Order: sequence, then C-alpha cells, then structure tokens
Amino acid sequence: MPKTRFVCVSDTHNAEPGGAFKLPKGDVLLHAGDMTNQGSYSELQKAIKWLEQADFEAKIVIAGFHNQNLQDPPKCQQLLEASPSIMWLKHGSAVVNLQSPTGPRTTFKIFGSPYSPANGTWAFGYGVDEASHIWEGIPADADIILTHTPPMHHCDDGRVRQSAGCPSLQEALRRIRPRLAVCGHVHEGRGVDFVRWSPAASASDTTYREESTKRWEDPGKGNKKISLVDLTIKRDDAIDNISLVCHPDEMDAGSSISLSSVITPDNLRLDSKAKHRGISNPIPSPAAECQELALNESLGYQETCIVNAAIMASSWPHGPGGKKFNKPIVVDIDLPTWEK
Repeated sequence: MPKTRFVCVSDTHNAEPGGAFKLPKGDVLLHAGDMTNQGSYSELQKAIKWLEQADFEAKIVIAGFHNQNLQDPPKCQQLLEASPSIMWLKHGSAVVNLQSPTGPRTTFKIFGSPYSPANGTWAFGYGVDEASHIWEGIPADADIILTHTPPMHHCDDGRVRQSAGCPSLQEALRRIRPRLAVCGHVHEGRGVDFVRWSPAASASDTTYREESTKRWEDPGKGNKKISLVDLTIKRDDAIDNISLVCHPDEMDAGSSISLSSVITPDNLRLDSKAKHRGISNPIPSPAAECQELALNESLGYQETCIVNAAIMASSWPHGPGGKKFNKPIVVDIDLPTWEK
C-alpha cells in the first residue's frame, strides 16, 4: 500500500506558517481546531487565507473552543463553506480519494468534530451527561478521527489540570480503534501516544481494553528535523492496524472528496442545553448492519496512534518569554488505493 503523508496541526490561534511555524510538505493537511483566538470574521479570513495557500492535495479542518463565530453566525460559516480547497467537517464523516497523478492515490474515511467538554461560554462545549451521546455516532469504519478535544489519559495533561481529555471519547476510541486520532485543545499535551488494544473475542465484543501505551520521542526536538511519526510497514515497529481496503458504497468516482453515505439523517434527540451550545446536528449512529460489518472488518485493528498537534506550546497567560510554538507533527501511513 502506498504511503500517505499527513501534516497535523491544531491550536494555531492566529499564528501562520512562515512566521510562528513551518509547514512541512505532505499530501493531506489536518487542522484540529482553534484556528483563531476569538473567532472574529477578520481572524477567520486570515486563517482561511493561509490554509488555502498551503500546498496540499486535501486540507481538512474542524472548528474548536476559540471559534465561537463558527458555531452560529452564517457570515463566518460561509467563509469556510465557500472555500474551494478546504473541507470543513462540522460533526460528520467523509471518504477522501486522493486523485492527483503525482500523489499516492489513496483512500481513507475520516470523522471530524469540533466538540470538547464545556468550559464557560466557549464554543462547541458539551456537559458530562451529553458526552457519550456526542461520540456514539462516530462510524465504526473510520480510519482517522479528527477532534478538538483529546481522549482522557492520552496527550491531555495541561498546565493546570492533568487528564483534561474526554473519557467518552476515550471509550469511543476503544470501540473503533482507528489507525490515527488527531486532536489538540490541551496545548501542553502536544505529543503522540501509541495505544495497543487487547484483542476482541468476537465481532459483537466492543469492550476492548488498552493493553499498553508507548510515548513517542520527537525526532525534531531541538533540531531542524521534522517531527515525524512513521507508521509505515517498512519499519519494524509499524502500527499493527489493518485498514479497510476501500469504502466502495461511499465513493463518488467523479470527485476527489466524496461525503460519506453510510451516515443517514435519522432523528437524533438532544436536550435544550445541547442545542443552546450549538450541538444542533450531530450525526446519528450508523445502521446496525453497517456497524456489524465494520466491527467484523476491524478485528485486525490492534493499535491506534493518538496525536495532539497543538502548535501553541502553552496556555494563556503564557508567562515569561511570551508565546512559544511547536512544530507540526508529520504522520506517514500506508493506505489502500481507491483504484481497482
């Protein structure tokens, strides 16, 4: 299977490539939210400008804690919706087929969501009683999960609070066990965990447990090298996770990026608090037969690479020396091609 290079960033907070950080070359750019500080129209315009200028075949973004104006005002939402080169995932999934003749021509299914545990009046927050409801609709056959919040106990230790991630997202990862999960939000949690899952006894067994966790050592720390995570089979420690060969029922042969058709717009009830916070249209759970098929396919999914790609290195107030920035995290993965 060909190698696909993902360049992962999050929490850029108005910082741009060429200034605060440098974007390595790659096939796909993933941004896990908080492109801005306050989410204003002018801030968002600047963020979209550098994203559109970034040279990647696919650019996939979600909003985050500090993107308040992407939660409701149409004017700001239209900025992203009108972009010809950016895919904005609001809380849903898509199948991406890379079709450039000079690229890897691979396919993957990605789920993206801006939500994180509520904290005051910041955007896209949910309460403890809503958490499992938020994440239960992630497709079981997702290859990549892109969220603003980290899962609990993985890349989520902040300056003030340890284990600041979401326990319900952690449970969802145990169930789905994707190849790659990319997040941000907790700036000090930047890094990578390799999580190995205990084998499932059967397709109906969704009580997978974390067998072990290995922390990544950044090869780009303190030097000019890129911060690379190599998950390809050429390495002895390649990730033990068999990707689905393709998602044939969801592909649009005439488009390089086709929205998933597995998720159907069934009614999903939310309480009034959730709607007030902007959680107005989460995706419903896939049909039972789709879940069963995906679970059968995913019995080979033994490991997940969890990446916190926060560019901003510290949280406000930033302390002596002011703002500091991390490098993007680059992830190489072997993926199947969409061509028959």
